[in-house]
Amino acid sequence: MTDDLIPEVRHDEARRRYSLVIGDDTVGIADYVLTPREVRFTHTEIDPRRRRQGLAGILIEHALTDFCTNSRLTVVPQCPYVARWIDDHAEYQDLLTRGR
Repeated sequence: MTDDLIPEVRHDEARRRYSLVIGDDTVGIADYVLTPREVRFTHTEIDPRRRRQGLAGILIEHALTDFCTNSRLTVVPQCPYVARWIDDHAEYQDLLTRGR
């Protein structure tokens, strides 16, 4: 990353969104839908000027860790990035089947 600022992940439960903020700028979002048994990650987006800096991974890791820690919901990765990220991180793959 080119900034000296540390990325911060914020969770807006009302909007069902995780945001990645650097300084005063929102540089990424991860949207999700909740059902009684599942959390469906539907969309992940990073500012085009900030891509290829590992920011999407920071955002998704934080969001998945949050759900892993605070719920027993099954994760359904409808967003292709989230699906790939989980495939690449074996320690999160149990989120795909828990609660079933």
